[in-house]
Amino acid sequence: MSPKIKKILPVIVLSSLVFAAYIVSSNPPSTKRGRPSTAPQLNVQVQKLTRADLAVTISSYGTIKPRTQSILLPQVSGQIIKISPKFREGGFFEQGDVLVQLDQRDLLAEVKISQASLFSAKQSLSEEQARVEQAKQDWQRLGNSEDAPDLVLRKPQLLAAQAIVYSAEAGLAKAELALERSNIVAPYTGRILSKSVDVGQVVSVGTELAEIYAVDYVEIRLPLKNKDLPYMVLPENSRFQDESVNQQPAVTIHSDLSVRQSWYGKVVRTEGAFDQDSQQLFVVAQIDDPYGKNENGGLPLKIGQYVSAEIKGKVIEKVLTIPNKAIYQGSYVYVVEGNILKRKNITIAWQNDDVAVIQDGLEAQQLLVLTPLGQVTSGTIVSISSMDGKSVNMQASGQKGSKKGTKKGENKARKNGKQGESRKPLNADQEKSSQTASNNGVES
Repeated sequence: MSPKIKKILPVIVLSSLVFAAYIVSSNPPSTKRGRPSTAPQLNVQVQKLTRADLAVTISSYGTIKPRTQSILLPQVSGQIIKISPKFREGGFFEQGDVLVQLDQRDLLAEVKISQASLFSAKQSLSEEQARVEQAKQDWQRLGNSEDAPDLVLRKPQLLAAQAIVYSAEAGLAKAELALERSNIVAPYTGRILSKSVDVGQVVSVGTELAEIYAVDYVEIRLPLKNKDLPYMVLPENSRFQDESVNQQPAVTIHSDLSVRQSWYGKVVRTEGAFDQDSQQLFVVAQIDDPYGKNENGGLPLKIGQYVSAEIKGKVIEKVLTIPNKAIYQGSYVYVVEGNILKRKNITIAWQNDDVAVIQDGLEAQQLLVLTPLGQVTSGTIVSISSMDGKSVNMQASGQKGSKKGTKKGENKARKNGKQGESRKPLNADQEKSSQTASNNGVES
């Protein structure tokens, strides 16, 4: 390669690069951006919001406890010689039933000893009374006109004899009471929770015989959330007035121990202080005669059984309620306005497991989205598939398709008409030539 070409070649390459850069900079690449689609991107189900009265139901839970629970103890010592067939775990008994009988022979002997002591005391009293009468006669025989002194009339000795009689009578009553207490009697109508003794066992005063509880009604201690307190009628009382029957809300108790069972009762009282551990207020519900005739054929309530409760609360007037499934992160919902999806922040006044009462953020007649949405943005175009559980999309689509087909037909007819108008009529020579060409084509 000649030296002259070597000198010119770099200049040519550099010039080419500069020219190419100029061409590129003068003609930048351009993209064709289409208009955003106006077609619906989601089909949603909506509910038209309306104001209505809401009967509040408060949910709670607790365990069954007896109204009265006692430990059965003997008041005398002795050997158990007989127990009632009802004296067993789970056995029912009536008030006054003899549950346990102790050996009474020692107690009967004590009764006889007490009776003998009483007879002896009465004899001494009779003798002393005779001496008092004799002393009066002797005083009068001596011609004394003034009253005789108490010592002369043996009044102190008479009082001592009377005291011995009273003591003997008390001793007899005590022996008879001990004999009566040898029969352990049920203090109320109830049921045996557990028993600790059996026939042949020697028991002393204070020995635990059994644990029993009353069955006239049971109680359930129910905690209340602080946010639920304004919506409840609490059975409160004062020093001078008991709680009114009208202030005892109805409560329904549910248990799923074997099958779904329900019992009906009432809230009878409110505890006097907040629980120190949970800082919640407790109310006590009562179920009358839980062990009566069971019409449902299910299991009766058991002491210590866990149950759920639904307490009847106040009626809130003219409120907006929405299902919990429509709420996202507990703070916002989606509504449809003019087929546009919009996010609305809300404030919840009260909420249970199913619905929420809206305090702020929504108005009546708005269309609340019920369809679960994923990652969507406010402003998305949507189509309503159903409103308040009724389908609305099929009819709208049919009308839209009908209008579209009609419009398409009109456009086609208009186009055909324009083509017909633009076609010119043929003269006689042109028509003859056209006919000749057609005949030649047929012959060939």
